[in-house]
Amino acid sequence: MNASTTPELPVVVVGAGPIGLAAAAHLIERGLEPLVLEGGSSAGAAVREWSHVRLFSPWAEVTDEAAEKLLAPTGWTRPDGAAYPTGGDWAEQYLQPLADVLGDRVRFGATVTGVSRAGRDRVVDTDREDQPFVVHIRTADGHEERLHARAVIDASGTWTAPSPVGASGLPALGERAAADRITYRVPDLNDPSVRARYAGKRTAVVGSGASAFTALAYLADLAKSDDGTGTKAVWVLRRGISGSTYGGGEADQLPARGALGLAAKAAVDQGHAEAVTGFRTDAVERDGKGRLVLVGEDGQRLEPVDEVIVLTGFRPDLSFLSEVRLDLDVRLQAPVELAPLIDPNQHSCGTVYPHGHRELSHPEQGVYLVGMKSYGRAPTFLALTGYEQVRSVVAALAGDLDSADRVELTLPETGVCKGGGLLTAPETEADADADAGGCCAPAPALVEIGAPAATTSETTASGGCCGS
Repeated sequence: MNASTTPELPVVVVGAGPIGLAAAAHLIERGLEPLVLEGGSSAGAAVREWSHVRLFSPWAEVTDEAAEKLLAPTGWTRPDGAAYPTGGDWAEQYLQPLADVLGDRVRFGATVTGVSRAGRDRVVDTDREDQPFVVHIRTADGHEERLHARAVIDASGTWTAPSPVGASGLPALGERAAADRITYRVPDLNDPSVRARYAGKRTAVVGSGASAFTALAYLADLAKSDDGTGTKAVWVLRRGISGSTYGGGEADQLPARGALGLAAKAAVDQGHAEAVTGFRTDAVERDGKGRLVLVGEDGQRLEPVDEVIVLTGFRPDLSFLSEVRLDLDVRLQAPVELAPLIDPNQHSCGTVYPHGHRELSHPEQGVYLVGMKSYGRAPTFLALTGYEQVRSVVAALAGDLDSADRVELTLPETGVCKGGGLLTAPETEADADADAGGCCAPAPALVEIGAPAATTSETTASGGCCGS
């Protein structure tokens, strides 16, 4: 699109989460007008759904510089930089205040249902780049609207599209019919009604990443409580247990993440959870008492369970982008230039190469997928990496290619290396068979896109080094 023909139009940002709101802050800093569209009723709607989960990153590492500049005149000060917020803390003490500062630039209850060029479907070439984008939205009361934009930054994440329990990537036979007994989120056992659902029950936890660790630790704590007698977890893994299964433990440079891996190991060692390895779910059946039976691809049937917690990762919802021209990797569903840099078969979060607007661009100029959504199915997304993505993208939209091409990452060392192997469990089972590169990092460095440079790493919300 010829931006000079649409200077009065806003840049539409999809999603009022950490990365979307940071994008808005950078747009304002560059003199561009943002319009953030959020389907939820408040900032960080997805983050609030895991409000009970504590981040592995301290406050000092989960705020964006441009956002802090917007907040400063309001008297806002970052909470103790060494403290670890929960998802609820992050939303209430940072994301919502930031959305409040942005004011009318953020619209809640506005779900994006489509993006296209004005008068051009994805097939038409004629004058395509001269047309503004048309963004279709559905409001909370069911009305439809059409908005025009000079560019679109999609920071909607992947939270709404969890991966199924089926090992093939498709729902297992009977999975949908058993929806009343299956959840795809870490349960909040502080909620009395949720606690009652799992107390004294036998629960299968499917997954091998930090979210699975969290669920196992929560269920073990429940089992040791007065009201949790008889609580039992069955940890279902598609691979075997090795030295890397529980993460870095005491050697992890992120103490909170290391402690979580140790808690999951303790749950198994103490008998609160039993591990079933090499099991790939093909079907979910019910026994005569209505309990669920997981059936493997090889015909193996696990003992009945009362509940199933599926934590096998997430995937991007690309449905509302069907009329714009995206260039996505066929495996990861990430931008094709970014995919080899984040491939979980080759990389951990600590070896992801610094990247910006060029790796995030598509044939449809002016459309960018950023944040977790840009990583497609890869679990290696990092919070501060997302902030750097939007800084670079916004600089490019503002015409400052020198700044856009200079990716500035100042990140702490995280992770544990041993012989070059990854000692943090991948976030998705699909990635669990690969022992990818290490998660150690050298000192922070200023790098330029396309120039050889050492990689760096950092932590992210709810998933430790490799976040969900």
